Amino acid sequence: MTALQSALDTASEEFAVAKEAMITKLGEVEAEYDKAIGGGGPDKVERHRKRGKMTARERIELLIDEDSAFLELCPLAAWGSDFQVGASLVIGIGVVSGVECLIVANDPTVKGGTSNPWTLKKSFRANEVAFQNRLPVISLVESGGADLPTQKEVFIPGGQMFRDLTRASALGIPTISLVFGNSTAGGAYIPGMSDHVVMIKEQSKVFLGGPPLVKMATGEESDDESLGGADMHARTSGLADYYALDEQDAIRIGRDIVSRLNWKKKGPEPKTEYAEPLYETEDLLGVVPSDLKIPFDPREVIARLVDGSEFDEFKPLYGSSLVTGWAQLHGYPVGILANARGILFSEESQKATQFIQLANRSNTPLLFLHNTTGYMVGREYEQNGIIKHGSMMINAVSNSKVPHISLLMGASYGAGHYGMCGRAYEPRFLFAWPSAKSAVMGPQQLAGVISLVMRAAAEAKGRPFDEEADKGMRAMVEAQIEAESLPMFLSGRLFDDGVIDPRDTRTILGLCLSAIHTNEVEGTANFGVFRM
Repeated sequence: MTALQSALDTASEEFAVAKEAMITKLGEVEAEYDKAIGGGGPDKVERHRKRGKMTARERIELLIDEDSAFLELCPLAAWGSDFQVGASLVIGIGVVSGVECLIVANDPTVKGGTSNPWTLKKSFRANEVAFQNRLPVISLVESGGADLPTQKEVFIPGGQMFRDLTRASALGIPTISLVFGNSTAGGAYIPGMSDHVVMIKEQSKVFLGGPPLVKMATGEESDDESLGGADMHARTSGLADYYALDEQDAIRIGRDIVSRLNWKKKGPEPKTEYAEPLYETEDLLGVVPSDLKIPFDPREVIARLVDGSEFDEFKPLYGSSLVTGWAQLHGYPVGILANARGILFSEESQKATQFIQLANRSNTPLLFLHNTTGYMVGREYEQNGIIKHGSMMINAVSNSKVPHISLLMGASYGAGHYGMCGRAYEPRFLFAWPSAKSAVMGPQQLAGVISLVMRAAAEAKGRPFDEEADKGMRAMVEAQIEAESLPMFLSGRLFDDGVIDPRDTRTILGLCLSAIHTNEVEGTANFGVFRM
């Protein structure tokens, strides 16, 4: 392969402006992330500690291998809603006893770890990651069950959590529950449906109904320990497979369980020797212009992500608005599709379709780097078949079986978002930089379309058009779309797996590729009908 030659001028004013804009946006993201880490607030965390308990993230830190990374997913879930940022749940991928596992931890400092609608969506995403990548699931349980005021949105769909656990077990994916406190009502079914269960002396409480509910339902007097304590479940009901003396002991037992799983990866191993990129990852802060209307060369990003900055470009002279080619990242082979000038034309669509087919032939994972305003419109392009060709690309993305990873760097608008493997097309992982935006189209374009439609409607009815009202409408719509296309808004709705620091991109992609290779990496020759 040929090493890419960077033309990025890190001393230029344009670079400095872009870098400053990115750093400002990163600060905003970090402030929201701090809210998730803060859980229910200092008083709730302090009360939790006084009970001799660790926080959810402290438990995870002790559970994973020393000095190993934890790839947290969807940390901004519920952002912009009435619920705590983070949705009272921590999910992510960590290495436990040498095995990559999907870890799910309730945050008991937020309403006792109860599940609200966003908690459900986040847990469903966690299970999806486990299924797709064949990752053992470790649940760190301390939950009061459903958030009762929102039960109408939690109860019926909530059954999927338990369905997923049992289906994981049926597929041979190990499920492990470490119970750190109350595991009440629906929360009781998490250990009940796990393969391995660890409970803690005088701390774990697992019951379908606590003493007050039992009293109401049956008139029976009971206490926590006799009804659902660890001692009872270890000696009498048999729900507890292991009996821990404290939280640290429970985590030790959990690590021992994983070490005895005899778990093997199914995907091919990476090359162990590879070179770091030739250029500084710090440069990624200034690659994306502060104004997304200004194009940038994605090769500058690729050169700072892939091993040795080596990139074997495919069809470099054809469909040049889309860069495609082969590389290696942390020893894993990848095929890369990256938007160069935003718009996807027929040539780019056909080029992408062929490239995706080739990746499936060679069982090579695909990385999509988004900066697209969508497929080209206009009479000439319609007559030349842009619908057919765009559909070919989307067909290829939809039916491709090799793992996909998507990264939103800049714009990701319209059907271009689909063709570049947006969330609806089930990439294994999807992350966004703080510079990213995604919507049906840009704010000005969307407001302009609405204005033209309203103007045409007024003319058709013979009514005068209110220019002042139109001006106000445009401003309102532009502000709305701008707010709704920002990465924190989209991340809050779990439309991505996290808004990340560009400097961390190579590391995060490496962690994702490693997790992906726990499962088989296999392509397909079976695509839908391509309209020619």
